[in-house]
Amino acid sequence: MPAAGSTETVRFAQTPKTDRPVWRSIKRGLLNSCPSCGSGKLFGGYLKTVHACAACGERLDTHSADDFPPYIVVTIMGHIVLAGYMATELLLPLSSWGHLAIWVPVTILGSLALLQPVKGAVVGLQWALRMHGFGDRPDLPADSLPVVDRSA
Repeated sequence: MPAAGSTETVRFAQTPKTDRPVWRSIKRGLLNSCPSCGSGKLFGGYLKTVHACAACGERLDTHSADDFPPYIVVTIMGHIVLAGYMATELLLPLSSWGHLAIWVPVTILGSLALLQPVKGAVVGLQWALRMHGFGDRPDLPADSLPVVDRSA
């Protein structure tokens, strides 16, 4: 134990079981590979994760990404399209139909291209932090939490 006023920090030994680097797991998910080993595929379909990694056997279908990946994609594409629209408006005098012809396909294709990597990154984040089914014990539903006594 460090002495009072010491700047020395206490480091705890991590076992290989608990070592799940967050950024490495996110990167592996972005690249459509297993967040655990990095060699197996994460997706069996466009957005459907495989049941388990073919290389290491890590179960991957227990994630609960829900609506978080689309929110991230909407935010990214919103910034790209808005900046592109404003830059185009400054450089080229286009009609509204001209802008629609450019930015609607860019938005649709960009969103479709980003959705799978972003979902992979979210699954990798959840795996690294042991969230939503990736922990040692299953998640408890909200209705099984203890009732708070508000009478006091």
